[in-house]
Amino acid sequence: MSLPEQLGSRFRAEFVGLVVATVAGGLLVFLLARLLEPDAYGTLFLAISILTVVGIFSKLGIAKSAARYVAMYREDDPGQVPHILERSALVTVLTLGIVSLVLAVGHEHISELVGEAGIATLLLWGALFVAFEATTTFTRSIAQGFEDIELAATVKAIDMGGRLLFAVGFVALGYGALGALGGYIAGSLVASAIGIGVLYRRHYRPSPRAARMESGLTRRILEYNVPLTVTGVAGKVDKDVDTILVGFFLNPAAVGFYVLSKQIVEFVQMPASALGFSISPTYGKQKAASELDTAASLYEASLKYSLLLYVPAAVGIFVVAEPAVTGIFGAEFAGAVAVLQVLSVYAVLQALTKITDHPLNYLGRARERAIAKGIASTANVGLNVLLIPTVGVVGAAIATVLTHSFYVAVKLYIVATELPLDTGRIGSDLGTVCVVTGGMSVVLWLAFPYVTGLLSLAAVVGLAVATWGSLAIAVGAVDLEMVRRTVRS
Repeated sequence: MSLPEQLGSRFRAEFVGLVVATVAGGLLVFLLARLLEPDAYGTLFLAISILTVVGIFSKLGIAKSAARYVAMYREDDPGQVPHILERSALVTVLTLGIVSLVLAVGHEHISELVGEAGIATLLLWGALFVAFEATTTFTRSIAQGFEDIELAATVKAIDMGGRLLFAVGFVALGYGALGALGGYIAGSLVASAIGIGVLYRRHYRPSPRAARMESGLTRRILEYNVPLTVTGVAGKVDKDVDTILVGFFLNPAAVGFYVLSKQIVEFVQMPASALGFSISPTYGKQKAASELDTAASLYEASLKYSLLLYVPAAVGIFVVAEPAVTGIFGAEFAGAVAVLQVLSVYAVLQALTKITDHPLNYLGRARERAIAKGIASTANVGLNVLLIPTVGVVGAAIATVLTHSFYVAVKLYIVATELPLDTGRIGSDLGTVCVVTGGMSVVLWLAFPYVTGLLSLAAVVGLAVATWGSLAIAVGAVDLEMVRRTVRS
């Protein structure tokens, strides 16, 4: 199978898995927002944000570091692969035990520090959430290292599908926010159990085994784990500490508005997530084979199609935010509208992150990215502390956009120094994106006054999407024949 066919197959596997996961996640957000009051919704996700930040210390960057070395060794020295898996799993179990113990002992103290006593019980049960979420992440990362994108996608789909089934079920039975968290735990438990079982049978058991682990390999895995951990911690600071600060300075309802807006933005990240995750191991292989031109062309295409999709999407989110939020989630969530409009820019930045983060890991540039992430995250905390008390929940969104813009710019610069990118072609692609976005925006603005409810909103959005597709084809940004071949292959 040729490289384009391999990448197309992996992309389809991850994309289908993410379709299932995204639909399940979207339904979960919708149903929880409908079943829980804004205060309970905010309390739940305030606790989950804290658990997510704490959880990074339970997994560090071990899984991603191990995945990189699996990708490096599985062809040249496959006998080392079982040792890599065993050593990384052992470290993960040790860190999981420590973090779970800290949560079990210190959950009340953490809730007092945040100023929300109502989350103490959620944090206690959160030790299980951290454990099984970390196991699921470990499974997906290792599967990615084996280029088994189908398994990684399946684990993701089962995780989100299980969360939807169990969380909504427990809330409907009257268990409230605690029941929702229990559903998250149950979903991750099922996904991790299935993922580990398949990983063992498909990759670990058939692998040849060297008599001993290569000297210094454990040290290299742990060393490469350090910048990945720094990036992970900084990423959680960017993603979740702002939510915690909103809860600290404001109230659970404001947390609900902020989290809902971020969840909507994350909902539209599915294509970029699938693209970045599925092709990233190929960058490492192309670099090792000194085929940097191929890797550069691959990244340029990823950049073009991501911008072509997400720049118009950001405009659409900004325009339809008010009728979409109030119509779908209810008037009580109207406070999320302004936040979502600011975060529409974040949708573009996140898309660029999705197609850039994983490749940097496999290109061996995690250290430089970690430094940039640390600077951006520190600035994000400072801006949140400054803006939330003065501007309100919208201040958290502004801080996120500003600091993430800096971080994305640095990552793009790193990629440009690593790969021989064609700046002329990229500039031409940017011009095409502007033309398509401009044409779609005109149609959307003209049709928007006719929105009177959800049905008319859906019709206007459909018209905008049709305009976007027609313009993209008309200017040659999308090759229909290539799309047909990819779908058929």
